[in-house]
Parts: sequence; C-alpha cells; structure tokens
Amino acid sequence: MAITAAASRLGTEPFSDAPRIELRPNASKDEVEVVIRAVYRQVLGNDYLMASERLVSAESLLRDGNLTVREFVRSVAKSELYKTKFFYPNFQTRLIELNYKHLLGRAPYDESEVAYHLDLYQSQGYDAEIDSYIDSPEYQNNFGDYIVPYYRGFETQPGQKTVGFTRLFRLYRGYANSDRAQVEGAKSRLAQDLARNQASSIVGPSGSNDNWNFRAAADVAPKKALGNAVGTGDRVYRIEVTAIRGAGYPSVRRSTTAIIVPYERLSDKIQQIHRQGGKIVSITSA
Repeated sequence: MAITAAASRLGTEPFSDAPRIELRPNASKDEVEVVIRAVYRQVLGNDYLMASERLVSAESLLRDGNLTVREFVRSVAKSELYKTKFFYPNFQTRLIELNYKHLLGRAPYDESEVAYHLDLYQSQGYDAEIDSYIDSPEYQNNFGDYIVPYYRGFETQPGQKTVGFTRLFRLYRGYANSDRAQVEGAKSRLAQDLARNQASSIVGPSGSNDNWNFRAAADVAPKKALGNAVGTGDRVYRIEVTAIRGAGYPSVRRSTTAIIVPYERLSDKIQQIHRQGGKIVSITSA
C-alpha cells in the first residue's frame, strides 16, 4: 500500500512499499547476503546478532544452492539461537505469538489457533510446532520456497481476517524495535483479547508522535507534582520505569514504577535507573 499519513503515524511506512525479498536463480553473492540478513532480521525479531551466533553451515548450504530460503528459515527457527532468544525465556503463549509473527508475518486471529499450537507442542514437541507454520498452505501460498517471510498483517489479503491488523500492533512496536527489548517482557500480548474474542486496540510505536506514545500504567504514584519544593527551579518530571531491581523493590517486580524528580536531578536519576537494570518507558513533565 502507498505511504500515507496514517502509515507514517503508526510506524508502518518501512513495510508499506518495501519490495519482497526473494532469492532468484543465479543470484549474485551480494543478493544472497541480502536474503540471509533479511531472514535473520525477520525470524529473530530484529534482535542483534553477533558474528559467533550465525548459522554458518546453513548459510553455506544456501549460498551453494543446496538449501531453499524456506529451509533456511526452518533452520533458524529450530536453532539453539532461536530457542535461547524466544523459547526458553518466554511463556508458551508468548512463543506462539512470536512464531506467528516471525514465520507467517501476522498475529494469531483467535484463541483456537493458540490452543491448536499448545496441544501440538505438548503432544509432538518443539520441532513439530515450528514445522506446522513452515509446512502450512498459508506459508506456501504467501512465501513459497524462495521469498523471505514479511509482515503481512498490515495489508488486506485474501483469506486474512481484518482483526489481524489490530492484533499485529500488539506484537509490533516499531521498525527499530527488537522482540526481546519490549517493555511488557515475556508475557502474552494477546491472551485476554483472544479469550474475550475482541479486537485489540491500536497503540502505535513509542515515540512515533504525541498521540501514540507508551500507554502509561494505572499506577498509584502521582501523575503531577503535589506542591513540594523538590528542586531549585519549577521544572519537575515524572519517570515511569519497568523491571527495576534494587533495595526496597519486591523480588516479584511490579510492571511499572513512577518517580517524581526535579530537573536538576533528572540525569543522575536516569543513570541510577539504568544501573539497577530498569527500563525507562516514559518521561513526562509533572
């Protein structure tokens, strides 16, 4: 679809007119490298990949023409690398959401799809779970053997439910975002919406504009300064933080914590939060 003001506001413009990446016959060395990078970016959720983590053997087979893009995708999804990033640290429902996103380019449409994959994993194991996406008619019809999977949920396609558009925004947090760097951590994003059979609300990527920033939590901490003279000036800020560690914080951590600080102490407080392992999700004037 064409790049529109709405696409720009929602952060989908990197995918609006992006060409589909396909490994064509007699591809040059540079073209093969583009395909390899695209597969890693898509299947690993745009997470950082170190040189020592690359699947050297599978890459070599792809360069020599002994492996299709489809089988290379399968190799990455079944690798210990993928398991370490997404299988071991996440709840099973979160893994299923990511598998749909990474391998089919969309979000689960309803609870029955998640239930099917939960049963499949329990009865047949991890490899069968991955194969069920890559060997599906949906994968074949959209990507075939040589097209790198891409995010289809932003487009209207035959057989694709429109609710998938809103659901994908619960999994997609911006082109520069990684699936391991999101504020909500390892929990499922869609479990409640799927269970209630309701469409998901659209919250655009953080920082894309004033209307689509991080949605602040319902927190008991004040949203405004309450009149105390906390600094030499009048500028006071509210920092919302998640995943903070340290003395005074429970071992089972709350989703977010809000801190009110004066402008003069803002930089020091940000550094302290980072040292404690916290993630700053919003800084607003109080």
